[in-house]
Amino acid sequence: MTRGWLRMCGRYAATRDPATLAAEFDAIDGTDALGGSAPGPDYNVAPTKPVLAVVERHPRDPDGEPDPTRTERSVRVMRWGLVPAWAKDPAVGSRMINARAETAAEKPAYRTSLARRRCLLPTDGWYEWKKEDGRRQPYYVTPPDGSSLVLAGVWTTWRPPDLADDAPPLITCAVITTDAVGQLADVHERMPLMLPRELWSAWLDPARTEVEELLRPTDDAFVAALELRPVSSAVNNVRNNGPQLVARVDPGADPAPALDQPRRRGRRPAPETPELALFDHP
Repeated sequence: MTRGWLRMCGRYAATRDPATLAAEFDAIDGTDALGGSAPGPDYNVAPTKPVLAVVERHPRDPDGEPDPTRTERSVRVMRWGLVPAWAKDPAVGSRMINARAETAAEKPAYRTSLARRRCLLPTDGWYEWKKEDGRRQPYYVTPPDGSSLVLAGVWTTWRPPDLADDAPPLITCAVITTDAVGQLADVHERMPLMLPRELWSAWLDPARTEVEELLRPTDDAFVAALELRPVSSAVNNVRNNGPQLVARVDPGADPAPALDQPRRRGRRPAPETPELALFDHP
C-alpha cells in the first residue's frame, strides 16, 4: 500500500428504504419476493449481511417461462458475498465480495453473472482506513450532496442439493472493482466500479451480454467530486451502527461509544477488523 494508506475494510453504509430506492430507480419493490424481508438502515454493512440491490429481468409468463418482450426492474434483497451455483458450501461467499473487472469474464465464479445477472448496489458511501501517527484513522467516501453512490454488481442463486424444489434459493452478489483513478488512487490501488445515472440502464439491460466498455474505471471527474471524510474509529467494531459512524470528526480524535446493544457480562467485545480488505479480493 502506498502513501500510508492501509487496506480497505469490507464496510459500507446503506440507509435508503425499498420505497425510496424504487422511486429513485423507477423500479418496483420486490423485497418480499421469495419470502424475504428488507434490511433496515445499516451504517456498517459487512460481508454476508443482507443488502438491497436493483435488478432488471424478463418477467415470467403463466407457464413460468421468461417473457423476452417485457422487462421488469425491481429492488431485491441479496446477501453480500457471491456463492457460485456449483459451490458445495455457501460459506465461500464471505471471500467472494468482489469481482475484478479485468478478469470477471474469465472466472468461472463470475462470468455467467457478468453476462446475464448484473445489478446495481445503492450505497451512501464506504469506509477505508489510513495509518496516521501510529493509529488507523477511518475515512468515509461519499458524495458530498448526500445522493446515492451506486456500485456495479453481479448476482446469482444457490441451492443446496437437498433443498425442496419450491423452497427459495439463496441470492448473493459481489461488487465489481477496477483500478483506482484520481484521488482514490492515493487511497488504494483498487476501487469499486461506480455507475453514474446515465449508465444504470445499460448495466441492467438483460439483453446485453457484452459489457466490456462498461467495465472501464469510473470517470475522473466523478471520483474527484467524492468526499473523503474522517470519521470515528467506532466503525472498526462490526457491532457498532448508527448515523454517528458517518459523522465528521477531527482526525485522531477518540471515538465515542457507539454500541447499539450493551455487551453481556463476561463476553469479549467484537474484534476490530480494519484488515479485512474490501476492494482487493480476486
